[in-house]
Amino acid sequence: MPEGHPTMPGSAPVAPGAPLPQGHPPVKDANRMPPSAEELMKQLDSSEGLREREKTFEIASSLGRLYYTNGRYPEALAYLSQAQAKADGVRSLFLASRKKLGKTPILTAEAASCGFTPDQPLDAMEAVAQARAKGADAAGAAACARAALPNALEVDVLRGNALYLNGDSASALKAYERVLEVESRHEEALFGRASLLFETQGENLQALKTAREGFDALVAAHPESQRVPMARQLSQRIEETVKAGGRQKWLATRAADRRVRLSQNMAPNPAQAMAQNPALPPDAPRPLTPEMVDAVKNTERTPELEAGLTKLVEEGEEHLARGRYQEALANYTRVVPFQPENGRAKAGMAWALVGLGRPMGARVWSVALQGDAGAVEKLGDTLLAKGDAKGAKALWEKLAQDVPDYPNKAGLQAKLSQ
Repeated sequence: MPEGHPTMPGSAPVAPGAPLPQGHPPVKDANRMPPSAEELMKQLDSSEGLREREKTFEIASSLGRLYYTNGRYPEALAYLSQAQAKADGVRSLFLASRKKLGKTPILTAEAASCGFTPDQPLDAMEAVAQARAKGADAAGAAACARAALPNALEVDVLRGNALYLNGDSASALKAYERVLEVESRHEEALFGRASLLFETQGENLQALKTAREGFDALVAAHPESQRVPMARQLSQRIEETVKAGGRQKWLATRAADRRVRLSQNMAPNPAQAMAQNPALPPDAPRPLTPEMVDAVKNTERTPELEAGLTKLVEEGEEHLARGRYQEALANYTRVVPFQPENGRAKAGMAWALVGLGRPMGARVWSVALQGDAGAVEKLGDTLLAKGDAKGAKALWEKLAQDVPDYPNKAGLQAKLSQ
């Protein structure tokens, strides 16, 4: 027993609910549930000066992840940027040490005897790497600095995701490139950069070739990844786009092909055609600019506005049930900036992107699941009620596949077995 604990008699155990022996240290309420993410964020929001306060890398990154997984991207970016700044020193040290080594392979942390423990904070690991550098041990400095960076690379990937979801694709691209500068085989960064180049640089043939190289590198480096099928598909589509001379010419070729099929009474199902064509049409909604984000923040939340947003969500669900994914996406992109916490809208946006086969669909779908998987399941109920039994089943199957430990797994399987 801990020091100072009163001696317990050798009799039968104390009955539940019985008073503690005199002098027993206080015991926390074991039945009290930990705060939910929403409750925790409310506490953080009410902490005056928290954002400006000095933090360790670990605290800043944890706060950033919390806000990110709950769809609050501006707040996530603030804390993730603080974490990134804390990691910049060891990142720069690694790049400089690697340059000194040239083509010499970088040692593992064990081979370099860095002595790191699993829970060692970043600043302590950086101190070890800096000491090696001061001792003119470039190999040891590179090895120890590299071993300190995995969590920092994850922060850069999350920043890239949050920047994209917040409408800043150019900065998102730079975030992914920061990761690849350190680790050229990083799966998330390879997929994120290639996807963004494909979506935003449709007429830049060199950028498209770079995107294809990224998808091909992902397949080669991570052959067992779930992203491999999509990476291969997009690599092939980029090859077709480059051969056509750019996205607009490729779209024109596709349109001509569709007209031929229509003339032969062989038109495909519209939902299938949209799923097979993730290219961004000229009239598709564009990511929000920083100015537009500021305008959204400053817009007064009136009952009329809230009612209008609810109607847009309902119309989006109707579009989804009819296979009109592009129209649904247009509705949801008008709602989410005003209601980033709206799980119903995020679920609909994610399913619209999946239906369109857009490269970033997998990422937005993952965010929707992390934020409110229950809202995703309810979207299936809505699709079923609107007559889209096939779409509802496809959504539930994907939910069951991507969240194997889903809390309502039994109920989900019951729906799938109907």
